[in-house]
Amino acid sequence: MSMATTEPRTDFKSMLREAIVGTTRDFTEDSIGRAIFILSVPAVLEMCMESLFGIVNVFWVSRLGAPAVAAVGITESLLTIIFAIALGLSMATTAVVARRTGEKDSQGASTAAVQGIILGILASIPIGLIGILFAPALLRFMGAEPEVISTGGGYARIILGGNAAVMLLFLINAVFRGAGDAAIAMRALWLGNIVNLLLDPCLIFGLGPFPELGVTGSAVATTIGRGLGVVYQVSVLFSTKSRISVRMRDIRFEPAIARSMLKISFGGMLQYLVATASWAALVRLVAAFGSAALAGYTIALRLIVVALLPSWGMSNAAATLVGQNLGANKPDRAEKSVWITGVANMFVLGAVAVFFILFAEGLIGVFTSDADVIANGVACLRIVSYGYVFYAYGMVMVQSFNGAGDTFTPTLINLGCYWLFQIPLSAYLALRTSLGSHGVFLAITISESALALVAMLAFRRGRWKKQKV
Repeated sequence: MSMATTEPRTDFKSMLREAIVGTTRDFTEDSIGRAIFILSVPAVLEMCMESLFGIVNVFWVSRLGAPAVAAVGITESLLTIIFAIALGLSMATTAVVARRTGEKDSQGASTAAVQGIILGILASIPIGLIGILFAPALLRFMGAEPEVISTGGGYARIILGGNAAVMLLFLINAVFRGAGDAAIAMRALWLGNIVNLLLDPCLIFGLGPFPELGVTGSAVATTIGRGLGVVYQVSVLFSTKSRISVRMRDIRFEPAIARSMLKISFGGMLQYLVATASWAALVRLVAAFGSAALAGYTIALRLIVVALLPSWGMSNAAATLVGQNLGANKPDRAEKSVWITGVANMFVLGAVAVFFILFAEGLIGVFTSDADVIANGVACLRIVSYGYVFYAYGMVMVQSFNGAGDTFTPTLINLGCYWLFQIPLSAYLALRTSLGSHGVFLAITISESALALVAMLAFRRGRWKKQKV
């Protein structure tokens, strides 16, 4: 089992240690506030670690010139499909494992974990083969110039061919989160990032005994880092060092369970694709107002995404608590956990909003000295920040539906609030009023706030409490 003590100590230092090291607490019985904290801290750090993969790669690859950076960017856009599949399967895996964990059905949790991993492997095989065989053709299809294809063909081939590492990293971490072992999920990404951080410059530039592989070296380093993270995950999963343990006899395909998980995951995939398509449409609208508007929007969006990482961590904690408490037949405690998490998230994002509004110019100015870019970035950062209190609840509500295994409801909410409301409103405010690009920023605030209100109303109806997984 996990290494931490179960003594009922409540001071901040001991809770932080449990969050980082791991705990054996029963999250269906323990203090809700403490459970949220212990599950949130490693989840936040886990997401920060995942974001480092892209940051480190771009940092080193940018030294190789524009074609190399373009190759990385186009390949990342191709990875959208892989991320959609991985996130969808991860939502289903977390929901089912959490439910079985709450039911104290350790065998059922292990079986669900194995089914999620099998589905991930099966999905990664055809994607990997297509990537290995047709990487240059895929880059050409995405509009890459010949120089980009010749420079980045190897990068795309390795990243797409090795997509199983991405898939399994997501899925096995989803298993640990569902079981309440967020600290192990965090450590897996720490390991992967440290390896990637060390290998990236060595393989790109040929430092020491390493070959000089250029942009392809970045793909090799990333894949090795993620692969070693998966090796660590599997070693823990097959040991007794976590809340969930898989044995050799558990490795079998259960069609009925797999079908149920696929049904849940399909809604998760659609959620991600709907949101991604909506943001792509917004980029297209902002681009119509020139490079300064687009650059300002891009910089502000990076800051916004980073600021939201703690909230995503808290939202993932809420999903785990919902699944486990429903499994323990404690729907009222599950609901209470969500509202408490929403309030905590509101204070976190409220503080971030105040900071962004007061210091927007200085924050955007760190990234550029262009006055037009700064003006657009400041406008975006401030306008979007006004809705942060609403976003806090919206994020928690959506993830709570997913934690209950109800991925259909948030998919419908996304479709309505993004495609039927956000995109038309953005187009109207940007193109039919004098707001210009600022109309897009305002539409984001309005639509995201509306999404939060709709999600809260749907959550209060309580149908998610009856969701079977």
